[in-house]
Amino acid sequence: MDAVTESRTSAADQHSHHVRPADMEWQKTRFPGCEAKTLLFDPATGLVTALMRFAPGAVLPDHEHVKIEQTYVLEGRLVDKEGAAAGLTIGPGEFVWREPGSRHVAWCPEGGLMLAMFQVPNKFFEADGRVTDSMGKDWNSVWGHAAGE
Repeated sequence: MDAVTESRTSAADQHSHHVRPADMEWQKTRFPGCEAKTLLFDPATGLVTALMRFAPGAVLPDHEHVKIEQTYVLEGRLVDKEGAAAGLTIGPGEFVWREPGSRHVAWCPEGGLMLAMFQVPNKFFEADGRVTDSMGKDWNSVWGHAAGE
């Protein structure tokens, strides 16, 4: 897990995990202009909560939300550049959740900062026909079990 946690010194620490995002480094992703601070990651299920930071003009390419995805925009705008909801714009203080199977291209024209929650990592559709996760690994071999596929 990327989250910074305290040493467990009491019974409460076994149930509550204190994460300090301000003490964490931004991690580059394979998508230009997109960085993340992973606050929670469960490698068994794929559950992810992350702060996502996008540079102006950054694009998150064609991807599908396998299960429900939730995003709260803290700064900037998140725009559906392509997909069924093309043109949908979510601004600061607004929240969007997407149903399982929703597919789109996300764009941050001025950049942005978001809190994103995924039940299972997204499927990314590569130009060569491969379906990968955010790390570029074969999605089905890594996450198919978590989605029941």
